[in-house]
Amino acid sequence: MVNLGGIRKEVSIELVPEAQVGDYVIVHVGHAIGMIDPEEAERTLALFGEMSAAMAATESAA
Repeated sequence: MVNLGGIRKEVSIELVPEAQVGDYVIVHVGHAIGMIDPEEAERTLALFGEMSAAMAATESAA
């Protein structure tokens, strides 16, 4: 079970059997395809948040 921006979704970890609860994984079409370092994951999530905020601001200005 993964948390994708607040949405919980069941994914296969067959390709990354070493994944444990609390690990960050890269998910593609229902499969965890790799693991990612926690610090890198936090930076990536922060960038996604910034992009989302920028898009929302652009849409509200239109």
